[in-house]
Amino acid sequence: MTAFDDLSLLRSFVCIVECGSISAAARRLKSPQPTLSRHLRLLEEQCGVALLRRDTHRMSLTEAGHRLLTDAQTMLAHAQEAEQRLREGQTTLSGHLRLFATIDLGQSIVTRLVSRFLQTNPTVTAELSLSSRPLRLIQEGCDVAILPGKIMDESVIARPAGKIALELAASPSLFKERTPVRVPADLKSWPWIAIAGFQFWNAKELKLSARNRADQTLQLSPVLISEGVTSVREAVRAGLGVSVLPEFLIREDLRCGRLVRVLPQWNLQDLPVHVVYAGARLLPTRVRSFIDFAVSYMTKESQPVEMFYPGRVGYTIEEMKAGSRQEYFLSKEHPTVSQRSNLRDDD
Repeated sequence: MTAFDDLSLLRSFVCIVECGSISAAARRLKSPQPTLSRHLRLLEEQCGVALLRRDTHRMSLTEAGHRLLTDAQTMLAHAQEAEQRLREGQTTLSGHLRLFATIDLGQSIVTRLVSRFLQTNPTVTAELSLSSRPLRLIQEGCDVAILPGKIMDESVIARPAGKIALELAASPSLFKERTPVRVPADLKSWPWIAIAGFQFWNAKELKLSARNRADQTLQLSPVLISEGVTSVREAVRAGLGVSVLPEFLIREDLRCGRLVRVLPQWNLQDLPVHVVYAGARLLPTRVRSFIDFAVSYMTKESQPVEMFYPGRVGYTIEEMKAGSRQEYFLSKEHPTVSQRSNLRDDD
């Protein structure tokens, strides 16, 4: 053990010199006088040299004491500054955030979330990492993650932050090539596109539910499995197959008719979203503030939008009157919206 292993010994030594006596230093440090005497003795033993000359009337520094005093004051000042910076990091809204999100959610909603938070808190900076593979939060040095689906890391805290509505969708061109879909079983012969990763939803099995009907489970054999939801959407747009897609990702596609909902009267289970962070007792203020902000933002943003998509096929007369979402399955025999709009109320 050396003289520099215990800052309390150096602190006692510096205070004794500055106060001029052990008794005065004990009063300043609010510590028993024998404790300071012991600290001074231990420090001298570890240095192997006398630091102070003492008699009944006064004390003075030796040459070694002078050299040590300057170094000790510098070390204690650095330690105090370091402690202050750490305290500020815990109590002030500033510093750097290391964030993580899945690719598709991160490139859209989470990026808007982070941008809003940084604009509101200009003394905070952030690094956003994106991947659709499972995250080990602590091992990868991440402060906060925003993740849809199942949480695979049991060592973290996961706060619920809304749910993502899922839609069964396909391109209009695929409908023209296939047998009309009236019940879930009709989809067994259709080509499927799936998302990789069991933390999201099952790539080989689809569960559908509807009001006043028994739940239906379809076994799937995808023609394409991709790690990215945006990649799946592009394949669906191209007419390769039908797939499960997040509502927020295809909202505009549904609005303009680039994609259509399949069996809209049948529902898929929503995908939960969580704000995830390490279970540390003391989180820096910037981390705690971002967690609260992210939970609130995601809960509002992930809500599905109930809307009427003009110019689309597959609407009932009642829907066009009410302006609600599509409630009819699409097939070759059904008239388009423009055709339906010419019908009288009593048709």
